[in-house]
Amino acid sequence: MHYVSSGEGQPVILIHGLFGNLDNLKNLASTLEQNYQVIRVDLPNHGKSEHWDFMDYPLLAEECVSLLKDLNLSEAHFVGHSMGGKVAMALALLHPEMVTSLVVADIAPVSYSPRHQKVFAGLTSMPMVEVTSRSAALEHLINADIDLGTAQFLLKNLQRADNGFEWKMNLDGLIENYPHIIGWEIPQAVYNKPCFFIRGGESEYVLAEHTDAIMKQFPQVTAKTINGTGHWLHAQKPEIFNRLVGEFIDKHQS
Repeated sequence: MHYVSSGEGQPVILIHGLFGNLDNLKNLASTLEQNYQVIRVDLPNHGKSEHWDFMDYPLLAEECVSLLKDLNLSEAHFVGHSMGGKVAMALALLHPEMVTSLVVADIAPVSYSPRHQKVFAGLTSMPMVEVTSRSAALEHLINADIDLGTAQFLLKNLQRADNGFEWKMNLDGLIENYPHIIGWEIPQAVYNKPCFFIRGGESEYVLAEHTDAIMKQFPQVTAKTINGTGHWLHAQKPEIFNRLVGEFIDKHQS
């Protein structure tokens, strides 16, 4: 995986969500790097990392194992948002010895119903050769009934090509593997180390009905809701989010 490392100290690895890249949690990294070595990654099929035909959470967890080995690290704190939270949870369950502590932002260890059909339709219908500007690409996504904030986020994946534009992400691979992305195919293992679930108060990703599933696999969990935020809680209230994550990791240094 492509990554960027900054700071010194115990390692903390930050993992973005679907359609994202290593810049998504850059604000958090700026806070943590004062006391820790912070490694931000591009997941496969995102950013500058390799494009995979097949991806699921066990494979993504093994990619994190390879990253730790490449960095000569035996373990690290892991922070993951959304899909990145599922990757971090999978690693913690399959290789608990490598995860010092775990922070999961607005996702639960459950399977979800499809909820990105409109986004995929807007992305796949983009006339990549005919589009001449980012403003035209933005207009296309808005006309596809994608809200402005989401459209602007998605267009961070857009880059110029010899003719028109192209996606940095492996869009075909993400569509093909979407059932694995929204699913949860991890064996009923248990992670008995400290973990912290942070949810957005207005988000529908972590609900009361998910409590049993969380407790079953993460019995040492503590949880916090950031009111007035949705799924993008780390971007909507970064000071609160960064403080909560930093305090948790400080408390559980190895």
